[in-house]
Amino acid sequence: MPKSYNRLWEWVIDFENIYHAFREACKGKRYRWEALKFKNLLDENLIVLINDLDYESYRLAEYRQFYVYEPKKRLISAPQFRDRVMHHALCQVIEPIFENRFVSGTFACRVGRGTHASMQYVLKCARAAKRRWGNYYVLKGDMSHYFPTVDHKLLKGIIRRNIADKKILRLIDTIIDSYSTEGTPGKGIPIGALTSQLFANVYLGPLDHWIKEEKTIKYYIRYMDDFVIIHNDKNFLKELLKKIEVFLHDKVQLTLNPKTGIFPGRHGIDFCGYRVWPSHVKPRKSTIGRAKRRFRKMARIFPDDPGILEHAKASINSFLGYIKHCNGWQTTKSVLERAIFKYRE
Repeated sequence: MPKSYNRLWEWVIDFENIYHAFREACKGKRYRWEALKFKNLLDENLIVLINDLDYESYRLAEYRQFYVYEPKKRLISAPQFRDRVMHHALCQVIEPIFENRFVSGTFACRVGRGTHASMQYVLKCARAAKRRWGNYYVLKGDMSHYFPTVDHKLLKGIIRRNIADKKILRLIDTIIDSYSTEGTPGKGIPIGALTSQLFANVYLGPLDHWIKEEKTIKYYIRYMDDFVIIHNDKNFLKELLKKIEVFLHDKVQLTLNPKTGIFPGRHGIDFCGYRVWPSHVKPRKSTIGRAKRRFRKMARIFPDDPGILEHAKASINSFLGYIKHCNGWQTTKSVLERAIFKYRE
């Protein structure tokens, strides 16, 4: 039975914790109007926030919603700035509790365990599997419509296994209940909220422990709703896949994406934006295709809008940061050939 933590509320509403949450919420948004407005009366706003939380009179504002289209169309529901501060204050206290319960193969939204770390872990597992078995197979799976289908009641139950503080639980319930997928009340958490990242990772914790502890799988990696299992026996993976589908349906009411499948390790493992073999790592083809199109478009716009150059520099630096983690310098050359900016003659 996992240990549940109580007496956490005073840590959440501690002034230093709230102030640090404000500083974290400002990152990347320091000069936005809502951040500047909040900062203009900082002490007063922080004290009012503390009082609203402590008296349980806090009310969440409506999410600011918009779509992003890369790598695929997704609805983003971003909290207002004051709510962002609250999310950070809460996560700063409860995140370490859940951190201690994640298995070693769980990545995403954890300090030092982002996309590059997960890719390196996949590489490490692939090399170990190659040394151990020679040839191996890969079960690559991901959840179908993950964020929109997270069940509120089940999520609250999983959280309650680790947290017993009633005030914190009521605040968490308020956050969870503040959003639901259109047409499916009681389902869904918003993409774009800090607490959603943590809750989404926690929601699949039972799957992690079941695979690692009950099924004793050695080579298992999960990044949010994507996971990889490496094994030498294809039939074993076929049977395991059936059991995973049953577990997801029965325990967390999720289904796997039809793209889920089993394939030989020699095909490479497509995970977290990279394609991984024991001997090398390559960039994902779709990522390269998007970069080429993006740079070509910006180069085409540049003669009429020279101001786009600063945006292009940032985009190029981001691409170079991505490519340095894999074997792709020839690819880099072909991509940067699209990034030639000429003034109109």
